[in-house]
Amino acid sequence: MPEPMLVSIAASLATRAVAGLYELVRAKFADDPVATAALAAAEGAAEDSPQVAALSETLERAVQADPAFGAELRAHHAVTQTGRVNNQISGTVHGTVVQAGDVTGGINLK
Repeated sequence: MPEPMLVSIAASLATRAVAGLYELVRAKFADDPVATAALAAAEGAAEDSPQVAALSETLERAVQADPAFGAELRAHHAVTQTGRVNNQISGTVHGTVVQAGDVTGGINLK
């Protein structure tokens, strides 16, 4: 049984809720037709569906085969709150960047 985080990532991939995460996995699976098929089959499927379960098992195999991919996948997932906040920053950034889910009160950046 895949670890819970991989199941959560698979569910996020199924809904394409996180574009960057989807692109990361799609690129990793590009040379593997079986993994690519699992990703495609899970698209739009419910979190508790057999398709998402199969995708989470495929992710588990990919992570076991490539620990660096696993670290990148976990790092990407750790900063993403599916369905809530999805900020993507690219290029040179000057100044402060804040990513937040629920904020009670104000934010003052000096």
